[in-house]
Amino acid sequence: MYTLIKKNGKARRGQFETVHGTFQTPCFMNVGTSAAIKGGISSVDLKNDLKCQVELCNTYHLHVRPGDEIIKQMGGLHKFMNWDRPILTDSGGFQVFSLAKLRKIKEEGVYFNSHVDGRKIFMGPEESMRIQSNLGSTIAMAFDECVENPAKYEYSKQSCARTTRWLKRCKAEMDRLNSLPDTINKHQMLFGINQGCTYADLRVEHMKEIAELNLDGYAIGGLAVGESTEDMYRIIDAVEPHMPVNKPRYLMGVGTPSNIIEAVARGVDMFDCVMPSRNARHATVFTWSGIMHVTNKAYETDPRPIDEQCDCPCCRNFSRAYVRHLFKSGEQLGGRLAVMHNLYFYNTLTEKIREAIENDTFDEFRAKYSELLAKRL
Repeated sequence: MYTLIKKNGKARRGQFETVHGTFQTPCFMNVGTSAAIKGGISSVDLKNDLKCQVELCNTYHLHVRPGDEIIKQMGGLHKFMNWDRPILTDSGGFQVFSLAKLRKIKEEGVYFNSHVDGRKIFMGPEESMRIQSNLGSTIAMAFDECVENPAKYEYSKQSCARTTRWLKRCKAEMDRLNSLPDTINKHQMLFGINQGCTYADLRVEHMKEIAELNLDGYAIGGLAVGESTEDMYRIIDAVEPHMPVNKPRYLMGVGTPSNIIEAVARGVDMFDCVMPSRNARHATVFTWSGIMHVTNKAYETDPRPIDEQCDCPCCRNFSRAYVRHLFKSGEQLGGRLAVMHNLYFYNTLTEKIREAIENDTFDEFRAKYSELLAKRL
């Protein structure tokens, strides 16, 4: 259940109660696609050192490896990865459309080849729900069609209609699965996904349709896939007035620290992105003064931490010079420390956003940090 605690303009401060605990919003979900954060970060690190509230795992990847049946046999995803807080599972829709070179979209679902071994796979709404039920995640995402931008209007319109039909099938299948005696999480929640590419009228119409289904939460999907930042903000502005006030709003796959601040200002509650961990593995780190590439020659003998305003495990213990040396030497520890720093930074960013909304200072926070955090040092 979502509770809206405070508003500051359109920015919302809330909390979401689930069977695996309550998390505070706005919230950044740390992306552990295959039940692990890339860069050697464990669930224990996330909980004890990195302030992670929610972990995101991926239905498609876990279905391919090790197999959702195996995870069910192991007691579900929470037991499998030793994580006792909420988990959101992405439906696999985006991966089917982005990874599968050969795919056929039909009304029943999508036929495609695995990106790992080429074997034929079929996934539709019911299959996605069954896999996510086997995983036992806290929140399951509906199976949708993710269309690349730019897309033709007529195709986008047909795709929205199909996504709505699929969503209704997801809801019916989840209700059935949650009633079965051997289901791991009988309180699994379902979020619907708003689609419509960059067409505001399609987005609004689709949002109104799916809002009537009274789901546990609503996501804006199909953005941050090639369109401009301005287009992304324009679509959020168009959709937000039609999103239920008493349900969490999730902007999928976004984004930079600046994107998060700007989307919160437009009424969004939840975010996920591989950017903090992916960039960190290539020595790019986020700081409260801007973006730093830690392998730069300037840091060769720099004794300061990556960010003097940060108290993450990396910044508390190691210098820029040392982290630079690790990357230059090809030591895995370099990537691990940088990933820890970036995830801590993102989780602290949303913590500070929550504080600013509570204190009615979000506008000042936005004015100070939205541009600053995008600056390259």
